[in-house]
Amino acid sequence: MRALGLWLMLVGSLRVASVWFGFFDIWALRLAVFSQTQMTDVHGRTFGIWTLLTCTLCFLCAFNLENKPLYLATFLSFIYAFGHFLTEYLIYHTMAASNLITVGIFAGTSLSSFHHISYQFCVEIYKSISNTFYLFFSFHEMIKFCVS
Repeated sequence: MRALGLWLMLVGSLRVASVWFGFFDIWALRLAVFSQTQMTDVHGRTFGIWTLLTCTLCFLCAFNLENKPLYLATFLSFIYAFGHFLTEYLIYHTMAASNLITVGIFAGTSLSSFHHISYQFCVEIYKSISNTFYLFFSFHEMIKFCVS
């Protein structure tokens, strides 16, 4: 788990550069990420805030790996981010393939690190989610039974 914490701190530190680009150097962000489209200052600041949030998640999770909800939120943030960039490339055509590959290297390494380093932890999270859904659907079925 220590290796995952160190990796998350590295990724969080690299994301700080993206936050800087989003707020203060929009053209660098455009060249490095969204090279196939026009970007305004508002787009850059929105990207900067979104990246700051994911950066914060990385650092919080790195220091609290035993916190299951925080761990899951951080894990999902990598999936959401990669999904976002994948749709930008495949559907909206706002990214070049080389930019997607760079993003994919970090997202892929991070997701595999989460999975391989803490497989058992993921299993526990899955069980917690499964139990939550089971309780929800059981409660839902009970309400349907009582109402009908």
